[in-house]
Amino acid sequence: MAKSLKAFVFLALAVSFLSLLGAVYGDSRFFVEGKVYCDTCRTQFTTRVSQDMQGAKVRLECKNREGGDLTYSIEGVTDHAGTYRLPVDGEHEEEICEIVLVKSSQTGCDEVSNEAFLRKSARISLTKNNGMATPVRQANPLGFLKKEALPECTDVLKELGMTKDGVA
Repeated sequence: MAKSLKAFVFLALAVSFLSLLGAVYGDSRFFVEGKVYCDTCRTQFTTRVSQDMQGAKVRLECKNREGGDLTYSIEGVTDHAGTYRLPVDGEHEEEICEIVLVKSSQTGCDEVSNEAFLRKSARISLTKNNGMATPVRQANPLGFLKKEALPECTDVLKELGMTKDGVA
């Protein structure tokens, strides 16, 4: 009986040690999730008349903080609800990682602002050293601009208190 107890204790210690090693040196795998929409009011944020965009293409880009060299990239496509889920391997703590819009799936809603301060991207933290327990990272929604705002956008802007009389 003493032999089996020693064997059990040894086995328990071995499993604990291997679990600890896995936690410290294990593979880092993340999942970046987000949404792409058609910005039907050209407001650069979602409204009640924004439309989910199925089939839009996005790309995760990670770049060195110094120099800006691309270190990691993966593309994905949105599903019927305008959502995407990108698997990401490895730690990217020392890099700047962003989701960027690549290609719209809707004619007439395919414009992306070229202004540097309006660049349509969503920054993501891809490291275990940030206090987040889950490997899933949620990106802010990104939208392609419709060529011309929908007529109902006047009411939408008024409801949001962004215009006095509906005229921007």
